[in-house]
Amino acid sequence: MAGSLRSDAPGAFSREFHLSSGGALHKVKPSAFLGALAIGLQLHYRKIVQNEHFGYPDEWFPSVSATIGDRYPGRNVFQLLIALTCPSRLLLHALWYVLLSRAAPGRAKALFFIGFLRTVTCGGWVYVTSSDDHDVHDVMMIAYMLLTLPYMILLLRNGDKSPFTHNAKVLAANRSRRKWVFLMFFGSIPPMIYFFISHKVHKVAGAYTSYAFFEWALIVFDVMFDSLAMVEFKALDLAVLPGKPEEQRE
Repeated sequence: MAGSLRSDAPGAFSREFHLSSGGALHKVKPSAFLGALAIGLQLHYRKIVQNEHFGYPDEWFPSVSATIGDRYPGRNVFQLLIALTCPSRLLLHALWYVLLSRAAPGRAKALFFIGFLRTVTCGGWVYVTSSDDHDVHDVMMIAYMLLTLPYMILLLRNGDKSPFTHNAKVLAANRSRRKWVFLMFFGSIPPMIYFFISHKVHKVAGAYTSYAFFEWALIVFDVMFDSLAMVEFKALDLAVLPGKPEEQRE
């Protein structure tokens, strides 16, 4: 998010923030996951690939939950970095509301509300890890995924309805990209469930590693979906303007 200063009158300055360069805000989230993964693989590799049935070499890649929640310092680094994404996630919901409130006010409110709840449930499975309380962690993660469905559908149907953006060709191309990411996200869930059942119920060696890859894929597609918003946000600039001077009293 780049900024620039300007002066429209003597002694009056304003600062503009150009949202078209705001994609850097979304780099913090993948950095949090990748940082935790790198630390875990370096310091606790065999511990984080171990599960209740199998360990290395049958299981050789850690799940998201084991990576972000089981060991120090990976857990702490992850939680610190993911906390930094909260302002940008809330800003994302607010900006979507601004973009869509004229064309579809009801859907804009629904999108903001669902996005806010989605952020809360994200905090639930991030800060209550599977090692803290497995049930709470799983409930929050399932709630997050359930909320992701209406969240993505609302953006698919309304993301190109902003009256501030006029390049219909660019919006159509971005809608197509968003649709593919949506399909990849939800297309990853059935095989993930299959491998989880294979691990949990049938106790198949290596099934949890396969499950882990699909779990990581959901993180990648989640970040990709939100980062596509930068195309629509090019139509918006934020400005901090000086207040009007008070009239001189006689």
